[in-house]
Amino acid sequence: MTLLALSLASYLFALWKRPLLYAGLILQVVYIVLRGTELGRLPLVGPHDTIIFLSASIAAFSIPFGFLLKDRKRFFDAVMVLTSVLTVFVMVSGKHNAPLPPVLKTFWFECHVVLAFMSYALFGVAAILGYIYLSSSSPAVTDAGPEGEALNGPRRDSISEGLQYRAALMGYCLFTLSMIFGGIWAYLAWGTYWLWTPKELWTSILWTFYSLYLHARLRNWWLGRPMAYLGIAGFVITMFTYLGVSLLMKSSHSF
Repeated sequence: MTLLALSLASYLFALWKRPLLYAGLILQVVYIVLRGTELGRLPLVGPHDTIIFLSASIAAFSIPFGFLLKDRKRFFDAVMVLTSVLTVFVMVSGKHNAPLPPVLKTFWFECHVVLAFMSYALFGVAAILGYIYLSSSSPAVTDAGPEGEALNGPRRDSISEGLQYRAALMGYCLFTLSMIFGGIWAYLAWGTYWLWTPKELWTSILWTFYSLYLHARLRNWWLGRPMAYLGIAGFVITMFTYLGVSLLMKSSHSF
């Protein structure tokens, strides 16, 4: 718990001293490695271990995106708040130290879980970028169509909007791979690629949402604020798929 407390303090003080972001990330990575060494397996079963992995992944992915922004301070402040909240949840969550059942001791399960939480982290970064876009004070810019007519509504061609789309696209690709690996794991474990459990149902809803999100940006009337709101809504669906389903519905998934 000492490493977790130090990482939480680092993230909080990073609101004033940005380099402490790296300290918080390093501390969490060390904690994950020590947990894995202690358990003799990938520490990604149960809320305690999965949330710490999610927090560290958000911090790690935020770094390259943040340095491409003009409004870095607001972006990193939002990242620090989110990672701090997640770290608090880690500290109050019980640890899953029991040996894994044979059904989870497979390469496909590990790839499925790692890719899933990396995609969740990218969806979180995309949501923060959407928040940055919405809170930006830059004026809206109205583009003209091919014949000089104004497009429907204002179109802000900001850096944060483009980065939000890229983060969501990367997360979508990882999430799709996660579903593929999860299907292979399910077939090996239960003899079928798909079980209509609440977790899998919401996983399909999440995948469908981001499929629509990525296609919506091809339409001019979705550009700008609507896309930013969709990116934020996507992360809300992501967190419900991850935690809400596990807490409120009975499922074969324990993460």
